[in-house]
Amino acid sequence: MKSNFTFIDLFAGCGGLSEGFYKQKFIPLAHVENDYYSCESLKKRMSYYGFNDIKNAVIHKDIKDKNIIDTISKVTKNKKIDIILGGPPCQSFSSLGRAKDKNSMKNDPRNYLFENYEKILNYFTPSIFLFENVTGLLTAKFKNKKVVDVIKSKLGKKYNILSNVKEIVLNSCEYGVPQIRKRVFLIGIRNDISYEVEKIFKNIVKSHYVPFSDSEDRKGKKKFISVKEAIFDLPKIKPGEGKVICNFKSKISNEYIRKIRSNYETKLNDHVSRTHNKLDRMRFKEMSKNKWTYEELLKKKPNLNHKKQRVFKNSYVVQFWDQPSRTIISHLYKDGNQFIHPDHKQERTLTVREAARLQSFPDNYYFAGPRTEQFKQIGNAVPPIMSEKIAISIKKALKVIKSV
Repeated sequence: MKSNFTFIDLFAGCGGLSEGFYKQKFIPLAHVENDYYSCESLKKRMSYYGFNDIKNAVIHKDIKDKNIIDTISKVTKNKKIDIILGGPPCQSFSSLGRAKDKNSMKNDPRNYLFENYEKILNYFTPSIFLFENVTGLLTAKFKNKKVVDVIKSKLGKKYNILSNVKEIVLNSCEYGVPQIRKRVFLIGIRNDISYEVEKIFKNIVKSHYVPFSDSEDRKGKKKFISVKEAIFDLPKIKPGEGKVICNFKSKISNEYIRKIRSNYETKLNDHVSRTHNKLDRMRFKEMSKNKWTYEELLKKKPNLNHKKQRVFKNSYVVQFWDQPSRTIISHLYKDGNQFIHPDHKQERTLTVREAARLQSFPDNYYFAGPRTEQFKQIGNAVPPIMSEKIAISIKKALKVIKSV
């Protein structure tokens, strides 16, 4: 029985979801992605793993293209596809996106991108599919119907899908990622296959407890990975400092760092801080030093108020050493103020490398493009360590399926 299974990745981004499957020796037949810089990142990672035909395997094309199935078919060369992965752009499903749009994003064309996923899925009919999205998917509506119900109906034409909301929402922190990040994972098994989809979720093993876990839930699990464990070893820099590539040998070795950085690595990429104005630096310093929220800062230091009087939780937020990070988002590319570094002496927001570490990307992962594009890629990705936990479970299922 073959041990290497194949996949195609739709809405592939920079490859966070693919990375976990690479680690488990899955073979990528095609990645479909519309963003140029993400495609460049994908090519670089495929090259790192020694895959061939990279130029064709990374399909830089809009998934709505009328010839997309023909394009994928030419690339995959009629090879059997074991699993299709993908997570359509999620802004139109996110609660934040709906709150900012006067029509709650009901007219956003991204609401319908899952139909392109469905079209490709039902054409190639792999044994399993994995569909990832934000939890806002569970409450979003258009045409008076719940989005998640419409998607399950479409994707469930040829597949058995688990419907239990409690089981399909996974928190990356529970799988060894130093970040609180809840996402919906719809997994389907083709309905002519006698393998229960519940088993796949059961085998996605929760290895860590989260800060709000009760005593019962903590039994037999490791403590969550903190921000300190993830980034404390990185060079200390001030605003405007750092290098795109620098010599670096980590002096700290913990379980997490050993997963994302080899002892033999001597270089560090993309650890460069933004420049910040004097007032922001003072805000960052006071907030991180005292572990204040922005509202607390305004009460204690009213002279540090912002001209726009923005007093809400998401304006300025410190990440604390002893806790997991909050959800890394693509908004980081704009200002980064929601991700203030916990060390008050550094007076800055997170670098690209620190954001990547908190998303569990290996230190040797290359992100193409300028810093803004790198932040977008990282914020939109599935954490690779979490992806690998899912890949391990899916591989177990495929081994059983293929042995029958």
